[in-house]
Amino acid sequence: MSGSPTRRDLDPEAVRHYVAASLGPAVDVADCGPLTGGGFAAVWWVRLADGRDVVLKVGPPPHVPLLRYERDMIGAEARYLRLVAVRAPTVPSPALLHHGRHGELGDWLLTERLPGRTLWDLTLAGADVAALRAEFGLALAALHAVTGDRYGYDGGRAAASTWREAYTAMVDDLLADTADWAVPLPAPASRIRELVARHAAVLDRVRRPALLHFDGWAGNVLAVEGPDGTPRLSGLVDGERYLWGDPLLDLVSPLLFRRAEDEPDDPLLRAYRTVAPFPWDAGVRRRLGLYRLYLYLLMTVEMPSRAITAETDPGRVALQAELLDAELADLAG
Repeated sequence: MSGSPTRRDLDPEAVRHYVAASLGPAVDVADCGPLTGGGFAAVWWVRLADGRDVVLKVGPPPHVPLLRYERDMIGAEARYLRLVAVRAPTVPSPALLHHGRHGELGDWLLTERLPGRTLWDLTLAGADVAALRAEFGLALAALHAVTGDRYGYDGGRAAASTWREAYTAMVDDLLADTADWAVPLPAPASRIRELVARHAAVLDRVRRPALLHFDGWAGNVLAVEGPDGTPRLSGLVDGERYLWGDPLLDLVSPLLFRRAEDEPDDPLLRAYRTVAPFPWDAGVRRRLGLYRLYLYLLMTVEMPSRAITAETDPGRVALQAELLDAELADLAG
């Protein structure tokens, strides 16, 4: 079994079925296997008989309950990939080969498979990733140059004509999910809403809905070895959580469990600010705190839907509670 209820259990025969539904029955699968790292969708690498390497991503079964922002996430990734291909072509992203939706097969994507190892793996291996992180920062700046016509998510999910309203609606949706799933939080939902409302005026500084990836943790950044042997950016993958809003929101996941304002000399931040400068003032710091609150709230609320509990993964549950509590304490201070 997959562990996470949202992640389908696939086998090679099912993979062949999805590939045939995507590319036609004449396209054969030479080999395939699961990729690890995510909990939402089933993701498999596939080597086609013609030599092409592709990735199959299959969404949850239709009967599985989802968080509100997760509705149509496979379709959202297809829309993201089309957007990037046309409006931010310098951002290395996989080409979308097919987006399918059919009955019990559900939603699925077939994309090209980009080469490289993840930034996560390289960091654990002790590689020099400074240049890679700088390239990642420049890629985010290029992505953020794309402007939308509304803030928040698409597809009928939380969105609004101002960033303050969109962010508030996004938090409200997560708190509604918290009630649905009976997720314990370090503070009552009413207290979280009160703290968000207390500081929400700072979000009015955002006047342009930028295209955001919003899942730029190190496992979604790919790199290949450059001519000098140092890792160079080859891909930014898993754009299913994309939305429109404040570019600063996209600087939280790349420094996961850290505080960007405490590390202004991080190579990613330094490179990003050469293209899209911003001051380290009180307003920026407060916005970053609100965005960490949102990310840690999301990561907390999604745990039951992924079958993560204090019994199955006590360390993660404790860490998320600690991080969320710290951000709430900071907002309350």
